[in-house]
Amino acid sequence: MSILLPARNASATLDSCLRSVRRQALGEWECVLVDNGSSDGTRQAADRFAARDGRFRVVPFPEGNLVAALNEGVRHCRAPLIARMDADDLMHRDRLAAQAQALERESSLAAVGCHVRLFPRAALARGLCDYEAWLNSLRSCWDVARDAFVECPVAHPSLMMRRDMAALGYADRGWPEDYDLVLRALGARMRIGVVPRRLLSWRDGPRRLSRTDPRYALDRFVACKAHYLAAGFLGGSDRYILCGYGSTGSALRRALARLDRHPAWIVEVHPARLGKRIHGAPVIPAAALPGIEPLPILVSVARQGPRSEVRRTLAALGFVEGKDYVCAA
Repeated sequence: MSILLPARNASATLDSCLRSVRRQALGEWECVLVDNGSSDGTRQAADRFAARDGRFRVVPFPEGNLVAALNEGVRHCRAPLIARMDADDLMHRDRLAAQAQALERESSLAAVGCHVRLFPRAALARGLCDYEAWLNSLRSCWDVARDAFVECPVAHPSLMMRRDMAALGYADRGWPEDYDLVLRALGARMRIGVVPRRLLSWRDGPRRLSRTDPRYALDRFVACKAHYLAAGFLGGSDRYILCGYGSTGSALRRALARLDRHPAWIVEVHPARLGKRIHGAPVIPAAALPGIEPLPILVSVARQGPRSEVRRTLAALGFVEGKDYVCAA
């Protein structure tokens, strides 16, 4: 397999990352390290590993653009399986073997992720801890498909994909390129599974792109979700039913409105809102759903507990997830 590893100014963490690659229990791999316009000692550190171990190959890439560097790296990957890795993360020694075995067992899977452990633990914000717990609650391709619009259901540096998924390429659309690839793959009916083991140590810190790059801001994630919802689940209708109108639901409504998708009804539990109108849409309780025009339902509830309650309510009313409704937090 090929390991696709872009690195930009990563000299502080690259040695430990590459040591974790080198100690993999499965030894048949190549590591394509794309030096993405680094101005520190990244290239020198990469060259040292390549000089000692021919499985490491360094690809100089002066542009400094992550999406372009990823696509350049894919072009240099020679194996049928491509495992993503980031220069500040660490692999468990069983990661490559466990993911390759999962893909060998299930030929219908286009890719697999794995569970993660964020580090260093002392400074982790509550939101990141919640995201880690949610991510590690997903255990199968059914979980990934069901929750794909809640958050990105796979930590991208944990992804191992077959070449047909990698051939979709990375796209620069002003939002996270990793989430975009996952949603495009799922939209193309590719199945993405999970190895339910913590096989990636995922570093958090002030230099993470999610903290420094505007493409990873919350509104850009929402724009990404709205784009693929409009193209997929809402592709046959410009009207839908929105369950939940807190900050999450209102942000999704605004993003969909820019794509000419508008709520015909809004379902709320807040008694003060029932019977009123929000942006022209009547506010109704969930119990009223069977009596109104059947339209695609979007459940936009941020927290996992309340979202589970909505799922139970809709199931009791006869609605089927994935067919009649989608959760999009």
